Amino acid sequence: MTVKQLTHTQGLGAIIGVVIMLAAFTMIDVSGWWTRQTIANVVQFTAILGFVAMGQALVIMCKEIDLSVGSVYGLTGVAFITLEPTLGVPGSLLAALVIAALAGLVQAIAVVKGQLPSMIVTLGGLFTARGIIYVWTGGSVHNFSEDARNHPVTRLLGGELFGIEAAIFWLIAVGLALNLLLWVTPFGNQLLATGGSKESAESRGVRSNRVKVTAFVLCALLAGFAGVLTLCDRPQTHVTLGELMELEAISAAVIGGCLLTGGRGSLVGAVLGAFIVVSFRYELIALGAPSSWYITFVGVVLIVAVIFNQLLARRLGHSV
Repeated sequence: MTVKQLTHTQGLGAIIGVVIMLAAFTMIDVSGWWTRQTIANVVQFTAILGFVAMGQALVIMCKEIDLSVGSVYGLTGVAFITLEPTLGVPGSLLAALVIAALAGLVQAIAVVKGQLPSMIVTLGGLFTARGIIYVWTGGSVHNFSEDARNHPVTRLLGGELFGIEAAIFWLIAVGLALNLLLWVTPFGNQLLATGGSKESAESRGVRSNRVKVTAFVLCALLAGFAGVLTLCDRPQTHVTLGELMELEAISAAVIGGCLLTGGRGSLVGAVLGAFIVVSFRYELIALGAPSSWYITFVGVVLIVAVIFNQLLARRLGHSV
């Protein structure tokens, strides 16, 4: 790959970030960072956040944003566990994903039909879904029964497959499918065209509203599926499940090369961005830093990533 081709790589910022991060961790904590257990934990949590980040990237590419993904993640997980005694594991899995898809669909309709800012609509979605979690659970903890934990579907989605966390296999499979959708089918061009200029896209026959609805539904489904994977691995709900995940997902997507002005982004970059966010959280904890430093880190890196992406986009001749 030439320097020019590398510069055009939409996940360039994330690639540079990963290299710098690994070099820094190697220098300051080589014995603590480069262990099998540390890498396994970081990759597992990256897989979960990677799903949410990819969904967020799809929405950002079409010039919108979804602040509700953390609450949708938590609501879907809670639905999966609390409905299981009535519907069984397969039935509760299906019902939970339907709830996630409906959350995305309702918000998308409010955005495209109501002509409302997605930030306001999904902020309302964040509080609505979080409130439902509190009311539904009564603030109590719910667990899977022993039979549900041993159900083939639960074991397929959670735990380990061939000694590797199952979530990683699912991230690779779903990531490949989404990349094919984005780069091989017309949907990818329509998504980027809608984010670049909705009016121009519509003048070329792109049904922008339908594209945005699809992006919001996919985003909610990915967040919901991540919640299900989490609960299959650690089958215990709590009311704070998924809190602040929306900020981590947005940061990961932006670090991965998504422009908040739409029209540019990368799903692979979003997963690399998730790897950076999770790695810093893990390393800060390992070094004994106060938890507040992690929030500070997310804020600083988000600002730096936005500046870097805009400078890179201007250099490549994109309007921002």
